[in-house]
Formats: sequence, structure tokens, C-alpha cells
Amino acid sequence: MKKFIALLIILLNTTYMVFSEPLTGGVSEHGAGNVVVDAKTHAPIVDAKISLPQKGYRTKTDEKGAFTLNAVINDDTILSVQKEGYRPYSITINKEIASHPMVLGIQKSELMDVVIDSDMMHLGDNTYSSDSANAGDFKLQALGPTYTKQFKMTTNTLNYTNYLVIGSIIGVDTEMARKMKQNTITNSYSSPPEVYFNGKKIAVIKLNGDNQKIKLPKSLIRPDDVNEITIQTGINLFQKARVDYDDIELMNLSILSE
Repeated sequence: MKKFIALLIILLNTTYMVFSEPLTGGVSEHGAGNVVVDAKTHAPIVDAKISLPQKGYRTKTDEKGAFTLNAVINDDTILSVQKEGYRPYSITINKEIASHPMVLGIQKSELMDVVIDSDMMHLGDNTYSSDSANAGDFKLQALGPTYTKQFKMTTNTLNYTNYLVIGSIIGVDTEMARKMKQNTITNSYSSPPEVYFNGKKIAVIKLNGDNQKIKLPKSLIRPDDVNEITIQTGINLFQKARVDYDDIELMNLSILSE
């Protein structure tokens, strides 16, 4: 079992460099302001859907690929970019990041890409402290402590290295998240969310962040058949009276082959 478990030590960086490689900050040849471009050609992307799901805010890019965020942003919140023919993209931003121009580069879809889910999901039990990571932005009702989705992978994927990619995840209240000051909880922490592929645990998630990649063991892939991903949220390790699930929100689950 242990050989399948990868500890994801992914630090959330709240400056302008984020783990998704296509993102850069500042002013480019496109001019000042927020812009969505093709990550390879740098051409502006028109009519890309921009959303802040936790705030119910939606807009689109104009003919220059530009967009404006007319929303109050204080704590960490997820920004999503979706465009037909491109991979779903999300990034966790805050007040500081939103106050500077952003150039977001999105990548074209590949033939073997599998978009498992591009919606925001809330896992847990709807019971959480205001000191929990990003709790102020939680708006959705919990689906429960577990999310499961089935999908198909082709035989050709065995010729590549395949990854489950979690676009963004917030709300994780592990001991490491507390040490990294991703929450302000002082008297407890939770076990990490667990990720299962076809019934085998392949990873735990210890920190909040973007573009978290989890390698899928080839020995577990069912080519030209149904495969299954399950994500199970953690449990408050200091609550003895009942099972207290950690409330988390995540967005943009995909299978990418490299």
C-alpha cells in the first residue's frame, strides 16, 4: 500500500508566482489589466468564461482577452477560466494578487485529456470554524465527506505518464496547513484528505494550493474500461464526541497524460 502513497507537499504562494506555470503577473505586451492568453502563442483568448464560484461572480474576456474583477476579494478565493478547446484552469487569488494585473495563460486540450469535473465541489459536513482555512468563502452545501467519479481511459494512455490534476483546493486544515499559517486554528487539526484510484490510496493532500498533480500508477489503470477516482476529506483529530469532517472545496479535476 505504501508504495502508492505520495505525500503532496505543495505550498500555496500568495504572491504573483503560482504553481500553474502559465500564470504570470504584471504588464505584458497586451498592456495593463487582467488578460487571458494562449499559453503557447500568447494570443488573446476571446469570450473565455471567468468566474469566482465562491462569490457567484461571472464575466467574459473581451476581444482583447481582457477582463475585470468587479468583486470584493479579501481572503483566498478561487478564480476559474474556461474556454472550449482549452484545459479548465483555476488559481487561488487574494486581495494582494487581485490588486495587480494578471496575465493568465491557458493550454489547449490534448486528445487524451479527461475532464472529470470542472465545477466547484464542497466536501465535509457543513460544520466548521470561522478560523478554518478559507471558511469565509464557503458558499456551497457539502456533498458529504466523499466524492467519487468514474471515467474511461484508453489503452494508449499506458504509453504515457498519467496524472490526476486538482486545479485548486482550499479549506484543508491539516497540521502542516496550520504550521504554514493557511488557517488560524490554534487548538486542533485534521487528518489530510485522501485520494483513491480504482480502490487504492495513491495520495494524501496536506496543503491548500493550485495545480496539484498526483501520478497514477500504471498498474492500476484499466485501459479501455471504467476507472474511478475517489477523494475523501479528513477528520478533526481532536473531536472525540463525534466524527467531525474537515470541510474543503475543490475545483477542476482532470486526467492529463505527459
